[in-house]
Amino acid sequence: MKFITRYFIILFLLSLPMLAQKTAFKVVPLGVKGGIDETNLSAYLIAPVKTNNYICLDAGTINAGIEKAIENQVFTVSVDEVLRKYIKGYFISHAHLDHVSGLIISSPADSSKTVYATKKCMQMMEEHYFNGKTWANFGDEGPGYQIKKYHFQTLPLEEEVKISNTTMTVKAFPLSHGNPFESTAFLIQNDTNAVLYLGDTGPDAIEKSTDLTELWKAVAPMIIEKQLKGIFIEVSFPNEQPDNALYGHLTPNHLMQELSKLEDFAGKGNLKDLKIIITHRKPPTKNIQKIKEQLKKDNALGVDFVFPEQGRRFDL
Repeated sequence: MKFITRYFIILFLLSLPMLAQKTAFKVVPLGVKGGIDETNLSAYLIAPVKTNNYICLDAGTINAGIEKAIENQVFTVSVDEVLRKYIKGYFISHAHLDHVSGLIISSPADSSKTVYATKKCMQMMEEHYFNGKTWANFGDEGPGYQIKKYHFQTLPLEEEVKISNTTMTVKAFPLSHGNPFESTAFLIQNDTNAVLYLGDTGPDAIEKSTDLTELWKAVAPMIIEKQLKGIFIEVSFPNEQPDNALYGHLTPNHLMQELSKLEDFAGKGNLKDLKIIITHRKPPTKNIQKIKEQLKKDNALGVDFVFPEQGRRFDL
């Protein structure tokens, strides 16, 4: 009897790390690249693991990504059902076309839902895209006839906001993407679990900014408490790209420098095994492969790099 009791105690103790790392979110990449491949541009569906209440982080590619996910048996329903019923809202980090074109093109077939963005990003979308000229205004704000299919919700910075039709909340943080052009990071939380998604961003040193430093300070406590399940962050170019030609993007070296700053705030060794999801890798293919190799080679922090593939689910 004592042996059996000891056995179950040992089994329980061994299972504690697994319980601490319990899956909280499921992610379906609809597009993972930067650059010229219009069928595979930044867009990531994320939902609490036991629901289909997805939000879409950026929206460069929508329809082609859903088709690829169905092809990979991630979804067993139609493209129309995923688009209209599963996606509960869109979060646009900045208004560059490779982050918003899928939303624009899909809007006539979509259902009513909310589009979230910071003030400057929302103004750009209203003035240049959903303006009744470039494209019909499917929103409830802005110029031209308002179809009011989408609710355009402007996000304040660094304030927690409830995400409609989900159990999640969001907090937006500013990023610099070719100073003074602004991008956004979204901290998505569900209960005590969170993920951090960064739109395009350059390193603080090149951008003459403190945006990333302030972001790292804000999320470091969640890393210490093992609440942050992963960070989505771009690496657009390999290390050979000169600093004066980054155009508000990161290389492997610059990413590792930024993550080292994050470790300074979170504590030595606390980034070990943290999932870092690498987004926005730009073609050609040889550069995409080089980025992957350079990140793996220079991983003194011991983070767990994830290189997402279009239409293939992974969990956080």
